[in-house]
Amino acid sequence: MKNLKLLSVVILFTLFACTNQKQVEPFAKGEFKTWAETPPMGWNSWDCYGPTVEEHEVKANADYMAENLKEHGWEYIVVDIRWFVENDKAGGYNQTDPRYVIDEYGRYQPAVNRFPSAADGQGFKELADYVHGKGLKFGIHIMRGIPKVAVENKLPILGTEGITADQIYSTELQCPWLRDNYTIVADKPGAQEYYNSIMNMYAGWGVDFIKIDDLSRPYHQAEIELIRNAIDNCGRPIVLSTSPGATPITAADHVKEHANMWRMVDDVWDTWHHFANLIKVAEQWYPHIAPGTWPDCDMIPLGRISIRGERGEERMTRLTPNEQYSLMTLFTIFKSPLMFGGDLPSNDDFTLSLLTNEEVLKMHRESTGVKQLFQDETKVAITSKNPDTGDVYLALFNISDGEEPLNVGVELSELGIDAECSAINMWTGEDLGKFSGSIEKSLSAHESILLKLQQ
Repeated sequence: MKNLKLLSVVILFTLFACTNQKQVEPFAKGEFKTWAETPPMGWNSWDCYGPTVEEHEVKANADYMAENLKEHGWEYIVVDIRWFVENDKAGGYNQTDPRYVIDEYGRYQPAVNRFPSAADGQGFKELADYVHGKGLKFGIHIMRGIPKVAVENKLPILGTEGITADQIYSTELQCPWLRDNYTIVADKPGAQEYYNSIMNMYAGWGVDFIKIDDLSRPYHQAEIELIRNAIDNCGRPIVLSTSPGATPITAADHVKEHANMWRMVDDVWDTWHHFANLIKVAEQWYPHIAPGTWPDCDMIPLGRISIRGERGEERMTRLTPNEQYSLMTLFTIFKSPLMFGGDLPSNDDFTLSLLTNEEVLKMHRESTGVKQLFQDETKVAITSKNPDTGDVYLALFNISDGEEPLNVGVELSELGIDAECSAINMWTGEDLGKFSGSIEKSLSAHESILLKLQQ
């Protein structure tokens, strides 16, 4: 090892048994799609804690989810970025003197000063056990590639004979906003083995979900294929989320065969501008919504966010109640994965109501045939149908900034309804009466309505 003091690296010689790779039966090609037949629902630490979340905070959110949300289908608890840095900071990243924790095979380990249960080489095993004990699932975030410090110190790659990290990397296409890792050159001997080694380790920890960053822009097809292969051979079903956004639509067919969910946009924060951009970008992804493979609207920036976050000061979401309904209406009718970004124990009653509406979650879980009927500069209409009940769902949005309300509506024939139907406001449960021929509602700027229509 060289320059370890200068690099501020903590080398942890892993004691956990997962360093010994076990022979397991690989999953069949495409089997991963059965691991997320409905859109994943959970909590992610990024919006409220950035790269600084600590074990007690993860547990507090798991406790809240188990008590208040699990019965409604919420199940994932995800530790976001840089859990392997001892001295990261809010409002960005410490890239000046980061103290990484890494094992002898060039694999990041949880920082024990933030995750005490990771002591003695346990990794995230005990924290995952805690989450599993609540009847929930555990996830983590990583960056694509291989750690720079593994390359600089020529650390060996587990599962190879003499191949070291400096033999499989490239500085080309290094992530421009976080410089922890280098690109892995997919056709180098040892490249697949490195990804195998980390996925086997995560499987040993009990990881159920992995969000991998810097994969989508540009689209790193070769590394995505290494990752898919590594997961399929690790012996544990680990749901794969690619991030961050602007996954190119030209890669739609490829990403659907390799990931369970993929980001369509960059981070969505609590401003109307972010929502307006999201609903426009989503236009191209409707044909690609399918069981097990979900276009992803990003995390839900509601509740109490930026406690030690990356964007802005600590706050309750800046979105108005109408805007929060619009955001949740889009996420649910679009069948996006739902990853809540706020600190769950800080939820108020209104925020909790947005996460536990049974009619809305039934639509999110069971609906098919999601399609956009129209979108212009001021109005949007989206529909889907429940194949079991015959219920037709309709979301109408006023996305304008105008001071005057707008009438937003559709012809019922566009929804396959050729007779009189009843309409229920799904967020409030209000019976809106009977409609025939068409349905139209007056909506203020940034307001929406989500309807269940029954003949």
